[in-house]
Amino acid sequence: MSTERSYEVDIIRMAALVGICLVNVPFMALPISEIFSVPANTADRLAAFIIEVFFQFKFFLLFSFIFGWGMAIQLNQAEKKGYNFNQRYWRRMLGLMLLGVLHASLVFSGDILVLYALFGSLLWLVKETDSHKLLRTAIWMIPLSLICLSGLAFILAEVLAGEIPEPEYSLGGHYTETLLARLYDWPVTFIALLLIQGPLVFAAFTCGLAAGKSHFFQPGHRAFSKLEKATPWLLALGLPLNVLYALAMKDYLTSDWLQFLGFIAIAVGAPMLSAVYLYVLIRLARGVTYIPKVLILAGQNSLSSYVLQGIIAGLVFAGYGLGWFGQFGYFSLLSIASIIALIAMLLVGVYAKFFQRGPLETVLRKISGA
Repeated sequence: MSTERSYEVDIIRMAALVGICLVNVPFMALPISEIFSVPANTADRLAAFIIEVFFQFKFFLLFSFIFGWGMAIQLNQAEKKGYNFNQRYWRRMLGLMLLGVLHASLVFSGDILVLYALFGSLLWLVKETDSHKLLRTAIWMIPLSLICLSGLAFILAEVLAGEIPEPEYSLGGHYTETLLARLYDWPVTFIALLLIQGPLVFAAFTCGLAAGKSHFFQPGHRAFSKLEKATPWLLALGLPLNVLYALAMKDYLTSDWLQFLGFIAIAVGAPMLSAVYLYVLIRLARGVTYIPKVLILAGQNSLSSYVLQGIIAGLVFAGYGLGWFGQFGYFSLLSIASIIALIAMLLVGVYAKFFQRGPLETVLRKISGA
């Protein structure tokens, strides 16, 4: 296995960073009551629908896939260079956990780093498993996800049956108030993320690990040819499932059972569209002749880019910044989120150009002993 950085991987990370930002920004820019209600105007309804069909769950799965791929690369490097992989990996998971707790408290309660640390620890248990067994493990995560989402659906039905209370603290307030809002929200948010994303995260981790072990990104790989042949079917089946999910999320479906089926359909639909995106991004990466180095560096330092998105969003929407919280609907937030993602990537890319890597990558390397 080559230890050289894969160009395709950087493109996937870059796309994932933008997609994740488009999904996360509304949760930092809108009151919770607006998140779970139908937008008032047509443009916002269309934008919310686009986010839920094409972005929600899909890009964080790509991000997770690359996380699993990275473990295979680390295993190979440890074998070649002779360092203790287990010690370094567990320290890395501890570092991710610590950074995640800080991120959830200080920046964004929808943090995924703690989730990555937990499921990354589970991934260690299967690090010696061959690619075929890893893929079977990933498939078994789908029914587990359906079970978790079914349980969450019943909980949400009870919670959303009444009027959603306004939170005691607002993300649009001064910094201390936003800190209290995140601390108040995080426990419930984390449990929800554990049920919604947990099994799918582990599925993507194991698929990524299998990809790394089997040299998936090498041109002409048999698995990529299989993905290419499956892509039309994945799109034909996955797109309707994601549309059904989007309709359910904004309560457009009249039947309770359709609402339920639409909600849990994301467990199957999201991985399907993510696989389609994976194929398209690999094709794109192999076809483009030039991408600015600063953006490649941002993809290589995705941890810093991801966290900086939330920091910039706080400065844009909270009272200690521009104070735009609750001022824009989904349609405008699509543009704002895209700009935030680009600024974060440019800043991290420039920083990495001068200091070799992003600031949080440096911290994580020191914690892991790399």
